[in-house]
Amino acid sequence: MFFASLLCLAAFALACPSQTIAQETPYFVAYSHHLEEPGNLEVEFNSIYATQKGGNDLIAPWMEFEYGATGWWTTEVYLDTQTTFGDSTLFTGYRWENRFRLLMNEHRINPVFYVEYENINEADKTFKEVVGFDSGLDNVEPNAETRREIEREIETKLILSSDIKGWNISENLIAEKNLIAPDPWEFGYAFGANRPLALAASPRDCNFCRENFRAGVEIFGGLGDRHNFTFRGTSHYFAPLLSWTLVNGTTLRFSPAFGLTPQSHRALIRVGISYELPAFGRRVHQMFR
Repeated sequence: MFFASLLCLAAFALACPSQTIAQETPYFVAYSHHLEEPGNLEVEFNSIYATQKGGNDLIAPWMEFEYGATGWWTTEVYLDTQTTFGDSTLFTGYRWENRFRLLMNEHRINPVFYVEYENINEADKTFKEVVGFDSGLDNVEPNAETRREIEREIETKLILSSDIKGWNISENLIAEKNLIAPDPWEFGYAFGANRPLALAASPRDCNFCRENFRAGVEIFGGLGDRHNFTFRGTSHYFAPLLSWTLVNGTTLRFSPAFGLTPQSHRALIRVGISYELPAFGRRVHQMFR
């Protein structure tokens, strides 16, 4: 079902008319200071394939709906699902994310504040971030058991991002707290760097021009918790990135991640496709006037 949906969305996007859209960053975990354009809606369909130590492999697709509320505020809703081979398929919850740009003009370092509310269960396996002492052995329990354990969490991030000679370099510090359990604050990090394959734009619309491709890398992992802020005994990953943005606003992304510590999953493979709807807010407003 996932691959059929992915192919249908890709075919729809390729058939859409051309439009001028800003280049998307290829990150899956890290965030940059680039927010959604005001009034635009971006629809994303992503999925992760993961191998589990001591458990069956899994696929976890999720949908994202990102809207540019203002020039300094982007809001986004996630819908998470997962399928564990030999087990079951289920909906695991939703997330509501907000990013606030603190400085409107471009600076050497551009800070963004991120806050997210999560209403998910223990069966969620999207691995949108790694915090605390998250381990590759955490997700081997059957879905019938983990789906009963509800997590309501608040997640915050300090995003520091810079654009330097075509490169985007982003550093994220993550703090997460379970609101219905006496667990301490857990910490994590994500670092990303990427650039287009060509800085000079072509004089005509072109899907296969080098400037439409971006390559980079992400490094992310856990930093323990409030009682033990450490790299020891935590999971860490190294992930190359590649994205391709078409002239009609469609972006395709691919990223294999490799575990660097004994606590990490051996491999995480992420794929994604997104399509941007420009002036969506204005169109909805005109529809209901």
